[in-house]
Amino acid sequence: MALRYLGNGPYCTANSLSIIFGDDGPGPATIEVLTGSPYGISIHGDDEHTYFTPDRWNPEFGMTRALDLLGWECDRSAGSADDAVAVLRRASRESPVLVGPVEMGLLPYIPGLGRAIGADHNVVVVGMEGDLVRAHDVQGWPFVTMPLESLLKAWQADTFAYRVEAYAVRANFRRSRRVDPHTALRRSLPTAIDLLDGPASAAAAERSARIVEAGLTNMQYKYLVEYQVQAGARRLADATVLLEEIGCRRAAAVTDRQALLIGSLQLQLVTHQTAQAAATFRELAPTYARLRRALIEDLD
Repeated sequence: MALRYLGNGPYCTANSLSIIFGDDGPGPATIEVLTGSPYGISIHGDDEHTYFTPDRWNPEFGMTRALDLLGWECDRSAGSADDAVAVLRRASRESPVLVGPVEMGLLPYIPGLGRAIGADHNVVVVGMEGDLVRAHDVQGWPFVTMPLESLLKAWQADTFAYRVEAYAVRANFRRSRRVDPHTALRRSLPTAIDLLDGPASAAAAERSARIVEAGLTNMQYKYLVEYQVQAGARRLADATVLLEEIGCRRAAAVTDRQALLIGSLQLQLVTHQTAQAAATFRELAPTYARLRRALIEDLD
């Protein structure tokens, strides 16, 4: 039986939605796996950053997919700062608003940043006091405040490796139907199989190995050791537990191996074990096709 991981982790979307759902929804682990994020590896941007997410996946796709699978709806708008601010001014603890993606590096309350770093993030706005926005930031800042002007600057969404609309905001969350979490997980598996189709993940793992061997840039290194490795290992650890719960034991065995491999990268990268890290990426490469086959067999 898989051992469940509990603790800190970069689950901004899943944790934010869990806050909004309250006791009427599943925990962050289930939400994250339902987004489809565990099922692949990809490289994005001119700077070639490794993401432990599928090539055809992005946070917008993931959030929309999780909400639909769980039977939740909301009102979404994007593209207009004026419309976004109007939604913020209606936010309250009883009717929170999900804001994002925003550029984490430009959020004024996070120490040591103060510049764009290409890190997408979400916050849950719970009210406004004049032009001061109050929010729950799941990275560790409950009821944090920030000037509206600063939030709008971070909300322009023009610093990410993938394309996203500026001023995306979701409000008026409500249940349209009740769906058992295990039912939602089973219904998510055809999408997982589709995301794993083709050679993209194996190619990205091999490309990541070559990038490590050539020497990581400062930003490539920071993005891996400060975010992507822990995110990737946790997503797969959670997927392992949840796949076991719904009887997908072949697939769970593969995601467990993937979680161990990605988790091993942290020490290898931080201590500059270049050959070992490259070898780990190469060992990871064939596991994505293996996972797809296992999911298909588990569904038969």
